[in-house]
Parts: sequence; C-alpha cells; structure tokens
Amino acid sequence: MKIISHFKIIIMEQLVKELEAKMAEFAKNANDQVEKGNKAAGTRARKASLEIEKLMKQFRKQSIEAAK
Repeated sequence: MKIISHFKIIIMEQLVKELEAKMAEFAKNANDQVEKGNKAAGTRARKASLEIEKLMKQFRKQSIEAAK
C-alpha cells in the first residue's frame, strides 16, 4: 500500500511541474498577444490553455485517488 501511495504522489508532483511549465508558457504568450498584438502568440496561448485544462483534469483525478 505504501508503494502505491508513493507512486501516486510522484505522479501528482509530475503533473504539478507540467502545469507550472504550461502556465508559464500561457502567461508569456498571452502577454505577448496583449502587449504586442502578436496573433501567433495568441494561438499558442489558446493551445496552452487547452493543455492546461487537460492537465487540471488529470490532477483532479489523481488528487481524488490519493485522498482515498
């Protein structure tokens, strides 16, 4: 049981790191769109937001499993 719990924690830690990276990517591209009018950056920001959404769902699922 302890090994399974440790494995779940490792998965959650990886998800958090991925989320942090994607959020930084989103913030940079969204900022470039707003401040510089960079349309390509807007496209990248929208793509990152969809990836963040998927990662958040995965995190929620793992968080619920870890709480059991």
